[in-house]
Amino acid sequence: MTKTALIICAGGMSSSLIAKKTMTLLQEQGVDVFMDARGVPEGTREIQADKFDLYLVSPQTKMNFNQLADAAAKFNKPVVQIPPQAYIPIPMGIEKMAALVKEHI
Repeated sequence: MTKTALIICAGGMSSSLIAKKTMTLLQEQGVDVFMDARGVPEGTREIQADKFDLYLVSPQTKMNFNQLADAAAKFNKPVVQIPPQAYIPIPMGIEKMAALVKEHI
């Protein structure tokens, strides 16, 4: 069964790229995962609809972490703060993001 992870960010541009690169790397490693990215308002709606298995909060939206974690707690879903070093679309950052997803999914 495919696991799902959503990056919740400010706008979605760089996060979409990071989500796609991370998903590709994880799939190459044999992990059955789908990843996507949404801004905070859309991400909040996704949480309220219980659409993903894991929610990852980008560094620039960490001020929303508690609100998002409270919303996801109703569905017993993890919300994880992404460290800045895992939020860069270069191989090192993608590897760190992939490790974060594997740890929490």
